[in-house]
Amino acid sequence: MPKKLNPIEEILAAYPVMILDGALATELERHGCHLDDPLWSAKVLLENPELIYQVHTDYFRAGADCAITASYQATVDGFSKRGMEEAVALDLIKKTVQLAKKARDDFWEGNEQANRPKPLVAASIGPYGAYLADGSEYRGNYGVTDEVLAAFHRPRMAALIEAGVDVLAIETIPSLQEARVLASLVKEFPEAYAWLSFSLKNDAQISDGTPLEKCADLLDGNSQIASIGINCAPASLVAESVKRLSARTEKPVIVYPNSGEAYDAATKTWHGHESDHELDHESDDWYRAGARLIGGCCRTGPQHIERLSEKWRAAEKGLERA
Repeated sequence: MPKKLNPIEEILAAYPVMILDGALATELERHGCHLDDPLWSAKVLLENPELIYQVHTDYFRAGADCAITASYQATVDGFSKRGMEEAVALDLIKKTVQLAKKARDDFWEGNEQANRPKPLVAASIGPYGAYLADGSEYRGNYGVTDEVLAAFHRPRMAALIEAGVDVLAIETIPSLQEARVLASLVKEFPEAYAWLSFSLKNDAQISDGTPLEKCADLLDGNSQIASIGINCAPASLVAESVKRLSARTEKPVIVYPNSGEAYDAATKTWHGHESDHELDHESDDWYRAGARLIGGCCRTGPQHIERLSEKWRAAEKGLERA
């Protein structure tokens, strides 16, 4: 059987930018969900999965070329703490993909358009620290072996792939160790593709202090890693970080920053105000720096993605006329 095509490469062959969605948890909270829970947005899988379908649909309507599933904090270990058997946990993890695929297919059936690609479903794989829910996902100082990390991530990755995702969204990774383990795990599934995005300490280092250039060097030779980049960082750090990554890799760079507010891991609350940075305005600089997949992370919503989509779809029409 021939290896399936890289889905990100297919979109970028026809469009200058692949537009991602925005925050899932923020929108679920706006719909009345209370997510102060170790399971975070995965909690809604148990309580009100129809809302997850609705949020995915809202982002597709806004112009997103991709839905990132509600599996960031959906893990076998996390569900087992709620007394669930492994088989039940794996079914719930697969359900995150099923909800996103149904939203995509239902939307596309009535909205197929010539000026946008059929959206992808990207399965979120959050860091080990997200399961710990102790703020270590922003530091990467877990103090565990590679084997512990691999055993934690493998069952979820396998379930998401079995559920039929288009691409894995390995995201908010704070350490080079965890990135290395996850990139190696992807090779256990030869038909799979993934993007891998890091959280940042500053515009030159990921959260554990590793230089961005070293991260790019680690992943550049892995053909199953379709894109590398950063997410859940302030927009003010994006342009420089993209330049650093682009200088060391031929892979398309992915960026989806947060709103600019600061997250307090102890209280699990956001503080401050949205930055003056707007995704659509800033995306010109990010594109020039090398970003080709652009969206939003925490505290961004469909309104941000709609403006981003309008900007880049209009730009594509201009390119066609030229």
